[in-house]
Amino acid sequence: MLAASDATLVDALLLLSYPLHPPNRPSELRTAHFPTLHTPALFVHGARDAFGTNEELAAALKLIPARTELLTIENSGHELITAKNRAYLSEMVPTAFAAFSSEGLPID
Repeated sequence: MLAASDATLVDALLLLSYPLHPPNRPSELRTAHFPTLHTPALFVHGARDAFGTNEELAAALKLIPARTELLTIENSGHELITAKNRAYLSEMVPTAFAAFSSEGLPID
């Protein structure tokens, strides 16, 4: 929410397992600040996250006027890391964020 109140604080946001709503309570969305968020944001989300489905999160991201991207981690829940993805997840997320955050920047 701080980045929503001051877009000059950071160049881009990396949001891991954003809790869109409490489990089993999809009507209690945590998106009130989304329309005022003008900082590009990469959301990393587990495909089986009880805090919001991929579809719910994709719809919510449309409220954000800045550039957004949703990176879905298959076979993962809110914790993101599983025994099967542990080896590559720690490289995949920083690589994806570096690519996302450099988009739109002028080339020297």
